[in-house]
Amino acid sequence: MEEKQVKIRGGLHMSEKRNDYITWDEYFMGVAKLSAMRSKDPSTQVGACIVSGDNKILSMGYNGFPKGCSDDEFPWGKELETEDPYNAKYFYTTHSELNAILNYRGGSLEGSKLYVTLFPCNECAKAIIQAGIKTLIYDSDKYGATPSVRASKRMLDSAGVRYYQYNQTGRKIEVSL
Repeated sequence: MEEKQVKIRGGLHMSEKRNDYITWDEYFMGVAKLSAMRSKDPSTQVGACIVSGDNKILSMGYNGFPKGCSDDEFPWGKELETEDPYNAKYFYTTHSELNAILNYRGGSLEGSKLYVTLFPCNECAKAIIQAGIKTLIYDSDKYGATPSVRASKRMLDSAGVRYYQYNQTGRKIEVSL
C-alpha cells in the first residue's frame, strides 16, 4: 500500500490518518459482544457495555449467576415443567444489563448510553430507567413481540429513553488471543 504524504507547517511531512477505523457504535457493540462471550449460559449469551456521553466505557456485564452462586450448582436449563419447578435458569440468572449497572463503581450513570446485544426485558428496562441511562443501542430484538419486551418499550418510551437498533456494517474484526 502506497503511503500518502501531506505537507504541514514548517515543511515537515507526515502520513494521512487511516480512514478504515471502526465507529463508536462498532467499538462499543464489539465490547458488548465480547462481554457476551464470558457468559456460561449454553443457549443465550448476552453482553452489555455502558458508555459515558464522551465515549468512555463505564461498565460492562453479561448474563450469569450472581456472585457466590456456583455455575456448577445452579441449573442452566430452560425447562420449567420438571419434577423440581425451580430447576430453570430463569429463577437464578442476572441479565447483562443489570450486571453492567450493578458492576459500575463510579458515581451516577445519568445521561449514559447502553450497548446491549439483545433488547432488554421489562425488568432490565426498569433498572435502565432508574439508573438514568438515556440511550439504548441494541443488536437483536428477537423477542420483540413478547409481552416482556413490549412492556419494556412502553416504559422506555414513557421515560424518554431513546433506543435504536445497531446498524450492522458487516465488518469482520478478528482478535487473536
